[in-house]
Amino acid sequence: MKHGVLDQWQRPLRDLRLSVTDRCNFRCRYCMPAEIFGPDYPFLSSDSILTFEEMERLTAIFVALGVQKVRITGGEPLLRKDLPELVARIHQMDGVEDIAITTNGSMLKHQAQDLVRAGLKRVTVSLDSLNDERFRELNGNRGKVKRVLEGIQAAADAGLKVKINMVVQKGKNEQDILPMAKYFKERQHILRFIEYMDVGNSNGWKMEEVVTKKEILETIHAVMPLKAVDPNYVGEVATRYQYVDDEQEIGIISSVTDSFCANCSRARVSAEGKLYTCLFATNGFDLRECLRSSDDDAVVKQKIFDVWNHRVDRYSDDRANNRARKKSKVEMSHIGG
Repeated sequence: MKHGVLDQWQRPLRDLRLSVTDRCNFRCRYCMPAEIFGPDYPFLSSDSILTFEEMERLTAIFVALGVQKVRITGGEPLLRKDLPELVARIHQMDGVEDIAITTNGSMLKHQAQDLVRAGLKRVTVSLDSLNDERFRELNGNRGKVKRVLEGIQAAADAGLKVKINMVVQKGKNEQDILPMAKYFKERQHILRFIEYMDVGNSNGWKMEEVVTKKEILETIHAVMPLKAVDPNYVGEVATRYQYVDDEQEIGIISSVTDSFCANCSRARVSAEGKLYTCLFATNGFDLRECLRSSDDDAVVKQKIFDVWNHRVDRYSDDRANNRARKKSKVEMSHIGG
């Protein structure tokens, strides 16, 4: 087997999103609404979730197939006990060029130093408003802005490169676009605006609630002029812009009004070891059974190779062309976005 694998559209496997838990301490409306993810929700049992040893083994196999970047996700990954241990295991792996974490930031203040010592270089923090009342409405009354901002500052002080993700929803937080842009421009952190997406089945997504890339750009450009800049690499999901006056940067992730399916190189593994080949996938492929059987690495590698090699996912393209079927989709909280 050659190093690397291509899918049916000749897209390589380069990025692994590895979920370490399906649990979260927030209940954001677009991801884990409280009325669905309530006290009786059947989250994964501890014995069904992959161990760090299994995640390390699986990551090494993905790297052998061409993966260069690993992003640890959840749920909220910082809820996973001893997470720096997993970061250290992956950081020490030959072939891993970049390791990052996506988090809601609420526990980052107390874990940033340990994560840096383990080898983490980058963190992405989700924050949808600087207005505390609005933020609490959006996250199910589970977290305060101050705590997230303290986590961002602690991460930066520890030496982590920090990016901020803001999901923009019409009627919810579009008035926060400019305040967020100004705040993070001053603090020299890259802010990325994300169009509200139809992930999962529980967020009640409607196209009319999407604030488009064009609208976001116009809002900011009218006050703080922007210029487009080239992507950092092929397949980068955010379209990049710089402020004309100081070249600080923002990004816009616009999978609703644009599609980046053509260059998608991301595989996602859920906390219980299911491989998903698209953020909007219906079914995952069970890798935990392989890991806990007598299958050796070569067998597991071949199974992943076969799944990716047969991959044809182009959901955003299909949605744009009105070809996307109404279907049950895996929840974003299960595979980390």
